[in-house]
Parts: sequence; C-alpha cells; structure tokens
Amino acid sequence: MSVRTRTRAIVAGASAAAVAGVALTLTGGGTASAAPPAASGVTKADEIAYLKSLTGNHVLSGQQGGANSNPAQWINKVHDITGEYPALWNGDFGFSQNDIDNRQTVINEAKSEWANGAIPGLMMHACRPDVATCDFQGGSNPVNGSKMSDSEWQQVITDGTTLNTDYKRKLDQFVPYFQQLKSAGIPVLFRPLHEMNDGWAWWGGRSGPNGSARLFQITHDYLESKGLDNIIWVWALKDQQGAASQASSYYPGDAYVDVVGLDVWWQKFPATDWYNALSNIAGSKKPMALAEVGSVPQPSQLAQQPKWVYWNVWLDYLTNPSYNTNDQVKNGYYDSRTLNRGEVHIPTGNPPTSPPPGGGTGTGPITGVGGKCVDVAGSATANGTAVQLYDCNGTNAQSWTVGSDGTVKALGKCLDVTGQGTANGTKLQLWDCNGSGAQQWVAESDGHLKNPQSGRYLDVPGGNTANGTRLQIWDRNTNAWQTWHLPT
Repeated sequence: MSVRTRTRAIVAGASAAAVAGVALTLTGGGTASAAPPAASGVTKADEIAYLKSLTGNHVLSGQQGGANSNPAQWINKVHDITGEYPALWNGDFGFSQNDIDNRQTVINEAKSEWANGAIPGLMMHACRPDVATCDFQGGSNPVNGSKMSDSEWQQVITDGTTLNTDYKRKLDQFVPYFQQLKSAGIPVLFRPLHEMNDGWAWWGGRSGPNGSARLFQITHDYLESKGLDNIIWVWALKDQQGAASQASSYYPGDAYVDVVGLDVWWQKFPATDWYNALSNIAGSKKPMALAEVGSVPQPSQLAQQPKWVYWNVWLDYLTNPSYNTNDQVKNGYYDSRTLNRGEVHIPTGNPPTSPPPGGGTGTGPITGVGGKCVDVAGSATANGTAVQLYDCNGTNAQSWTVGSDGTVKALGKCLDVTGQGTANGTKLQLWDCNGSGAQQWVAESDGHLKNPQSGRYLDVPGGNTANGTRLQIWDRNTNAWQTWHLPT
C-alpha cells in the first residue's frame, strides 16, 4: 500500500498551527522523509500543549516498537501493512540482562524516530528493587514469590530504607539515557508503574495515598531532581472490569501527571465507565491517551470517545488475528482524524511547565511530602487561620492561585508568614493580602518555595505527614519535605 496522497482537512475548532502536518516528500524508491516534529527548541510544555490541542479533533497513531535488540521491528510491520509509520513510537527500558545490554539501542531508536517526524516514548517494566535482572514471570510479574509484603512495601516508599535506596539506584540507571534525549532537545513520554490498579506487577494493586500512587510520586520527584525536565509523565491504569469507580484512588495528583492514560485489555476498546472516569480525572487540563491497546481503534469507536489523543498498539498484537486484521489496521491509520509519522508538528513557545518540579502560575493544589496538600484549616477565612498539611481532597481550602505578583492565595486571602517573622519555625497562616514581604514567595527550579523577606523556605516540621501538621519556614535543606509541586 502506498503512502496516502490525500490532503487532510483540519477539523473545525482546531487551530491550524496545532494540527498542521509536516509535508512528506517522496524520494526514489517510494520511501518518505520528513522533518522532525519541530525544527528546534521543542520543550516539554510545547509537546504537552500540542497533545492537548488534539483533544476532540485528531489522534496520533502509535506502536510499541519491539524487543530492545530490535526496537523498530513492529513499526516496520506497520509500514508493511499500511505504507505509513506511526506518529508515536514506544520503547521499554526492560528487565532482563539482554534488555539492559540493549538500552542504548532503544535510545538510538528514540532519537531516530524524533528525527524522522515521530514522538518517542519509553516505559519501565522493572524487577523488584532488590533484584538486578529478572524474567517477566517471577520478576515484573509477581509470581513465584516476587510479590511484595506489606512491610516491604512500606520500606520502598519510605525514604532512606534499604528497599527505597535500591529502587532509586534502579532509577539511576535510566538517568543517563534521559539525559541523552534532553541534550538532543527531545521531550519523551514516560509511562512508569503502568496498570498500578492491577496486582500483576509488584508495584500494583495498592490504592490510597501510601499505595502505588505514592511510588509514582517518588519516581517523578527523584528523576526530576536530576534535572530531567524533558520527561512527560504518563499515568496509565488498566481497564479492569467494573473498577472504573476506583480510578481516582490510584491517581498521584495533577502535579505529578502530564497525560492521563488507559491500558485496554479487558475489552478491545474502553467501556464508557472508564472513558468517563478518566475524563473526570483529566478535566480540561490533561490530555488523555490509550497508552496500550491490543486492537487498533476504529474510526467509529473514536467518534464515540473523541478525547483520546493517541493510541499505542502492543507489539505483536498488531498482527494477532484475534485483535486485528490488516483492514482494521488500515482503517485506523487511514482515518481522516489520524496523524501518522511526518504529520506531527509541535508549535514552540508555550509557557514552561517548570520550574521543575515546582510548577508555575496557575490555580490548583500544592502538594508535598507524602503526596499531601497544603490546606487551610477547616476551610476558614478568618485572619490567622492555620495553614497545614492534609490529605488532598479537592476542596477550595486546597485550591491555591500562584500569582505573577509573588503571592499564593486561597479562599481570597494570602499565604502569610505569621507576624512578619523571619526565624526558623515561624508558622504560616492565612491573612488579608497586603503586599508585605511576609506574603511574597518565589518558586525555585528544584521545587523549593522561598520567602525572600526571611530568606527561609516553606517547610513541614520534621517531615511529619500527619494531617493537621502546621507548616513553617526554615533554612533551605535537601529534605523531601521542602519540595513542593505548584499548579501549572
């Protein structure tokens, strides 16, 4: 099948700049060459804005590439069937020794995909933190004793323990690869700890603030602390039958997630309850993606669920006749809504989503240690009301507006250092906005929030994550309880 020659119509309501394709130029032999998604200077914020712009009007085709030793295997098969290459390629860091030995091959393919006009993505199947290499069965998949006990899990999510340190050393292995992509100017989608609502993986099946979502937060914070501001964080659950109502109990929070995703295996296309559940989590701020599917979504299905901005077919399911026929693959790739490799153009110049991992000007929750939120005690608005740490609950008492004037406001009042104090341990409160230095805050690039008047920083006393812990200012340090995620 030859490359399509028809011109795509831009769907009404989508800006031409956001969805315009890069023209494909046919060269000798019928192969297609294309410019990268942008000539230069594409940032994480640019790519996220581009994905959001596709909501309701376009969708990117995608394919999991292949084994680490042959990461282009299945995109080449896509081309055999359709004459097209997917707009989105995905690789995996992997867990076996062979995977590890070929990680550079995967990163080389990511660079090549970007240069050829596609968006790269990565994921991490991983052995337990205390295991160096493993097979899928008994390694990533918790059979034969690899499942974690509750006490082991508490170690993994507790800073400074052996298993927590082991996990971070595993993340350290990924850092130089992400850094290569950053140095090349390439943002990369990253889907760690996928399907955490299912118990098949050692990291999965634990709901609530100290469950699987907490490890996602730790992963995010640790990699971003390495200066990796090119990672686009994809959070993806599995479409467990009848479990859509529990989706939010696995959500790490808006400050940790850039793309809200779903891996579709119980059905060949998401049930309505899952689509609605993820739509509620994503709201108007986050793009939604079919992060892993067996079947290529068909045009009629996407017309019923138009918010998905990309789909990613899992490896050899592309040619599994129980999931796809060649005609169904062609239908997905030839749909007028679908953008394929070389038809991706990412406008530049969007406001950064950093300072990483703090955030920028915007309205929403401020999250910190333990995944908890900065909260106005009792939702009270009286001057002097305590500002504290509390479970995130989505109330107005946890909705903060970070202003370009340096203020941080909730319930119409300002985050204030009590009595204009400058000493370590001075408590924070809510107070009428008055322009004083006690109400000025500066977000630093590593997530610290500074009060310049005192020279001290927003701090949780001793890292205490108990609900109701009153916040204070303190000398700058590297403790996790001085790292904050601001709304963007």
